[in-house]
Amino acid sequence: MGNRKIRVLVIDDSALIRSVMKKLINRETDMECVSAAPDPLVALEMIKSLNPDVLMLDVEMPRMDGLDFLEKLMRLRPMPVVMVSTLTERGSDITFRALVLGAVDFVSKPKMYITRGKEEYAGEIIDKIRAASQVKVRKTVSAALISEGFSADAILPSVAGRFSSTEKLIIIGASTGGTEALKEVLTHMPADVPGILITQHMPEVFTKSFADRLDSLCKISVKEAEHNERILPGHAYIAPGHSHLLLRRSGANYMTELSQGHPVNRHRPSVDVLFRSAANVAGANALGIILTGMGKDGAQGMLEMRQAGSYTIAQDEASCVVFGMPREAIAVGGACEVIPLQGIARHTLDYLARYNEKPIGFKGLLDKF
Repeated sequence: MGNRKIRVLVIDDSALIRSVMKKLINRETDMECVSAAPDPLVALEMIKSLNPDVLMLDVEMPRMDGLDFLEKLMRLRPMPVVMVSTLTERGSDITFRALVLGAVDFVSKPKMYITRGKEEYAGEIIDKIRAASQVKVRKTVSAALISEGFSADAILPSVAGRFSSTEKLIIIGASTGGTEALKEVLTHMPADVPGILITQHMPEVFTKSFADRLDSLCKISVKEAEHNERILPGHAYIAPGHSHLLLRRSGANYMTELSQGHPVNRHRPSVDVLFRSAANVAGANALGIILTGMGKDGAQGMLEMRQAGSYTIAQDEASCVVFGMPREAIAVGGACEVIPLQGIARHTLDYLARYNEKPIGFKGLLDKF
């Protein structure tokens, strides 16, 4: 966006919250609240006349529900939207549905503004607006710069592994836009595909709902990962939003491990942590995939997987919502192949069918793509 300010439109039926949001936004030198609307119907005209870069959208409002408005907006005039939500059980389900419909992110209602501390809440709001302003909706944009924080070294060392098993695994990392990208990949996986481990950047209140939704759509079983589970073919395990997911070995079996260690690249769960554990434990028996996402989490880990003998795939720029994580993985030399989203599942299955000593029974499925 150069030196132009990020233009934000706030849509909320609470005058207090509109006021709080406006003050937080306008004190930043790189953004401005161009207006605030009490409901989506008023906001429609503002969107046309003001052309904001980011919407802050409440969920429960009079005249039109936030989800109904979001669905119509994404169909008629797609743009970055950050939902403003309560974190009650019902609120978390609604917010998850908003992410599925196309919202970039969410923030909690500003009741936390008092109890958690003004500056911490303000920082969260501003960070998410900046990130949202760079999400690609119709055209490619640059990824947001994210401070490094801890590396995967804070969770586990990188070690040269000795791999006695030939059992294959698929290891996937994703962030912004990943909910739909993962659906595209996983719904094409047959019931006897090798075990799949996934880190998707997502708050802990959403990961189980996300796993349950995918489970209902896929031939394979999809679940939120638990600690110390045996990894089975035909199953996908999604990192819970409160913990890093790691791969480890127990005898002849691959197992899950959960860690609540430091956030890595500002994320817990972190893709770098999962990818490094796969490099350490599985080496050439793992196939790594990095999908759409903001920042660089997973780039170093994918390089380590490739150096350990893994075959690695990065989603291409044209099919990404945000070409951040795949771009960084490609830039450091971590990706063996760069593939459009719609071709990743087929490419993965084709590779596994060619390189497995005993081809698993999905050859016929390849012909159906």
